[in-house]
Amino acid sequence: MAEITLDLRGLPKAEAYAELAQHVDSVLAGIDDEIAAMATISALVHHGFGHLWTGFYRVVGPGLLRVGPYQGTLGCLDIAVGRGVCGTAAAERRTVVVEDVHAFPGHITCDARSASEIVVPVFDRDDRLIAVLDIDSSERGAFDDQDREGLERLVRWFTRTGSVDAQPDS
Repeated sequence: MAEITLDLRGLPKAEAYAELAQHVDSVLAGIDDEIAAMATISALVHHGFGHLWTGFYRVVGPGLLRVGPYQGTLGCLDIAVGRGVCGTAAAERRTVVVEDVHAFPGHITCDARSASEIVVPVFDRDDRLIAVLDIDSSERGAFDDQDREGLERLVRWFTRTGSVDAQPDS
C-alpha cells in the first residue's frame, strides 16, 4: 500500500479523510519515527488533496518553529511562536483556520499564491507541542470544520500508539 498515492479530490471530505486515515495507519504501521511520519503525512495529504503547500514546522527551541518535512515550494525556515498563523496555532495550542490569509493580522507570506490556510498543532504522548501541520491553498476559503476534524484526527498518530484511530489511554 505504501506505493499508492491517493487522489482524494473527487470524494466528499468526510470520506476522503476516513480513507486517508486508514492509508496513513497502513503505511506507518510499525513506524515510531516522528520525522518519517511527518514526511509521509505531508506527502499523502499534499498529493491526496492537491494543496499548494503541506508540511510541518517543528518546535526546535523555546519559542521557535523550524520547517520540517514538507511538500511544495520553499517554506519559511524559522517562525517565532506567536507570529503568523503557524506561530498563533502553536502559542494558542489550537487549530487555526484562515479563510483569507491577506486579512489575517501578521500573516507571514512564504508563497504569494497562498490564499487560505489551516494550521493544526501536533502534540506528543505527554501533551507537549512538537510541531504544527501547516497547509496552504491557492483558493480562498478552502478549509472548513471537516478539514479541521480530519487533520486533527491524522495528527493523533503522534499522541497515540502510532495509529490515527487509536483511542486515548484511559
